[in-house]
Amino acid sequence: MNTSVSAARAAGEENVQPPATLTLHRASAEPWALAIHGGAGGRILELGEQADYESGLREAHAAGEAVLSGGGSALEACCAAVQSLEENPLFNAGRGAALAKDGRAELDASVMDGASGLAGAVLASRHAKSPVRAARAVMEHTDHVMIVDPPAQLVGEWSLEVANPEWFVTERRLAQLRRLLDKSESGPRHGTVGAVALDANGHLAAATSTGGISAQDVGRIGDTPVIGAGTYARDGLAALSCTGEGEAFLRGVVAYDVAARMRYAGCDLPSAVAATIEETLTEKGSSGGLIAVLPTGEMVIAHNSPMMFSAYRDGAEVRVHL
Repeated sequence: MNTSVSAARAAGEENVQPPATLTLHRASAEPWALAIHGGAGGRILELGEQADYESGLREAHAAGEAVLSGGGSALEACCAAVQSLEENPLFNAGRGAALAKDGRAELDASVMDGASGLAGAVLASRHAKSPVRAARAVMEHTDHVMIVDPPAQLVGEWSLEVANPEWFVTERRLAQLRRLLDKSESGPRHGTVGAVALDANGHLAAATSTGGISAQDVGRIGDTPVIGAGTYARDGLAALSCTGEGEAFLRGVVAYDVAARMRYAGCDLPSAVAATIEETLTEKGSSGGLIAVLPTGEMVIAHNSPMMFSAYRDGAEVRVHL
């Protein structure tokens, strides 16, 4: 396991016990902040792939920042950033997402608004072109928190774009599925995209979207659409979006565990993240990571996997990690 530590600590946070990699960032002089991730895993990119992934992350971060700089909400910024990643077939969300054993994409997504405490999620979605927009629609247009595979008619009633299930399938993912099914490929098969944001009004939000695990059993659900496991936001506390081995994040209720350590035990964010990753992931042989933002605009990006795609603003520059 990668044991290198990269940390930029704020004053007074010397009690941090970092996981494999934990970084703490102050966004900028702006009254808003945004961090995004494109998944955590073990596959190191080839040199020729890096530019495409970096471009995709920068484009998604710019989409979210455009909302915030225009006075928009943290929730809309998260949805805009995640939707951009869903539309990029390089990432495991939306078009180009991982395929289940039957060769179809079953897409999960969730959102949580820290201001209202409301949340929405879709599970095994096959008809909404943007699963994260469908998750938001569940929150805003129904009395529910979760809906499994909202049908095309309902997606249309939400004024969202409908896509045929085949639209999500790419040749790259089909080829990967064949290799996994015939046992010619092994290694990490998961991946997720997500965003956390603070807006100029001091509100927090989080959004997460995924295709799950390549060659997963039909109907399998991970942590992404489960509020408290893969996504969590509470004004005055933090917003978090997770990525990694979904079953471990479900069992550890990772996003909420971090928030609970802060709220009830008085931990600072880096210490809470470090303890949660160590106890719920590392000690149990699981891997993954998360992004989080505080009401102050400080952001934590942490993972115990060999790599994690992320983007955030550092002063005048947007930094991308692959």
